[in-house]
Amino acid sequence: MTTILQEQTRNLLEESSLGGQDLDAKIRRLLEAEYLRRLGQYRRLDRNLTQKYEMAFEEFVARRVVKKKGYSWEVEKDAMEWETAMGGIENMQRKLEELRGRRTSLGE
Repeated sequence: MTTILQEQTRNLLEESSLGGQDLDAKIRRLLEAEYLRRLGQYRRLDRNLTQKYEMAFEEFVARRVVKKKGYSWEVEKDAMEWETAMGGIENMQRKLEELRGRRTSLGE
């Protein structure tokens, strides 16, 4: 599939510090960097909440901590953010596997 990039975008990619790779490889490296950045954010949030509640997310849910804490705003907010982070970790890992699998299958 061929996609048309705006001329300015193409020029920026060609001038980038990503080396002498073709545009597809450069875009893939940028995607990989973004996925890794997001994965790091989600993992930091998971680690911080694991430390705060002294348990993993699965245990937090199984113990019904939100209910036990009286559905306080702080615990509800943490639960929603934690659930989002756990889904984000899975999603970013899947996207990285897809991206890296494609690169490998292309012999890059």
